[in-house]
Amino acid sequence: MGLPGHRRTSSDKRRRAAHFALEKVSLAHCSKCKKTVLPHHACGFCGTYDGKEVIKIKTKKKITK
Repeated sequence: MGLPGHRRTSSDKRRRAAHFALEKVSLAHCSKCKKTVLPHHACGFCGTYDGKEVIKIKTKKKITK
């Protein structure tokens, strides 16, 4: 039969929760349209990855700066 667990102290809770902090997302720039994109992902704006078109975008939006 299982035994009852021990009470988790406040220091134990803080020590466990120390790894729950959010990290900043690292972003790269698309080589074609210069929009921000996640690393190792195809650009959702122009559909390119590593300089090649891998996704057909039906309506390409104009780049506005």
